[in-house]
Amino acid sequence: MARQLPIQKTTLLKKENVQRKWYVIDVANQSLGRIATRIALVLMGKNDPNWTPHIDCGNFVIVVNADKVKLTGKKIDQKKYYRHSGYPGGIKEFTARQILQKHPERLIELAVKRMLPKTVLGRRALRRLKVYAGSEHPHSAQKPEVLNF
Repeated sequence: MARQLPIQKTTLLKKENVQRKWYVIDVANQSLGRIATRIALVLMGKNDPNWTPHIDCGNFVIVVNADKVKLTGKKIDQKKYYRHSGYPGGIKEFTARQILQKHPERLIELAVKRMLPKTVLGRRALRRLKVYAGSEHPHSAQKPEVLNF
């Protein structure tokens, strides 16, 4: 006779039971794409064993040293970002180097935004991302934990 396994219940979180944590990630000398995938997972809450697909159970992420992020190969000069004003002929083209020099936070924000779901849950998760060019951040009152990858 076969041995039966004990029945385990799947836990589904409710909105009221979500407990958000704050994490600090130092991205100095780390690859942009690899770090963006990990940040997206933490923002969605998929690093937590109680992740529920239809509930916003993600965490807050503070990214420091965004100006020291690394792009491999020739992507620093060949990767293009576009912006359009809405008027005819109003398209602007920027390289990754130009964005990194002028607004280094936007490089990480764009990479993470494109890895999040294009739904209400993804837009909420993006609001919990705080990116800073230097090593200082104003969120010490939240007592963030350091997250190493």
